[in-house]
Amino acid sequence: MKRLLQLLRPQRPQLPSSNTWLVVGLGNPGPNYQHNRHNIGQQVLDVMAQKQSLRFKSHKTGSLVAEFGHQNQKLILAKSQGFMNLSGAPVQKLLQFYSLDTSHLIVIHDELDIEFGELRKKFDGGHAGHNGLRDITARCGTDYHRIRFGIGRPNGQMAVSDFVLQNFSTLEAKELPVLMELAIDQVLEITTSAIA
Repeated sequence: MKRLLQLLRPQRPQLPSSNTWLVVGLGNPGPNYQHNRHNIGQQVLDVMAQKQSLRFKSHKTGSLVAEFGHQNQKLILAKSQGFMNLSGAPVQKLLQFYSLDTSHLIVIHDELDIEFGELRKKFDGGHAGHNGLRDITARCGTDYHRIRFGIGRPNGQMAVSDFVLQNFSTLEAKELPVLMELAIDQVLEITTSAIA
């Protein structure tokens, strides 16, 4: 009976295996948000692009996109031109445009539940209240990779919404270059581990 139910359940269409990866950095658009804690995903992508001497170009999916190759893998770096809470539609359009399954999606985002200075890789799971992840999950499902960049929680009575929209402290900013390099290393670990 269990086997019958599995057969009757609609199955996700199987896309061909690919050596292409979509790497999305979450954040809000415009210079006012550029250095906010909430924009660390996009900041990491800016460093990745700079290291490859790449420039982001407007894409019809509503994102800024840059592409490069690494160890026989193609990486598509993407920054949505919309606001964080509406990240799902641009990501969904990018996956469709490049004919990619969500298993080839890596999302870099800020994480309140991890202390500043820590980074963790994760595959699948919930959004933990992160509105950018919430919208991606609603549109695309949960089975994608995440690079969780710890920002910690605010001290005292500061609202979380105010905290994430502030720039990193002077002390934190000194540590960011090394942490962003570690985040890039984690992205490359995910993509290269897929090589048979």
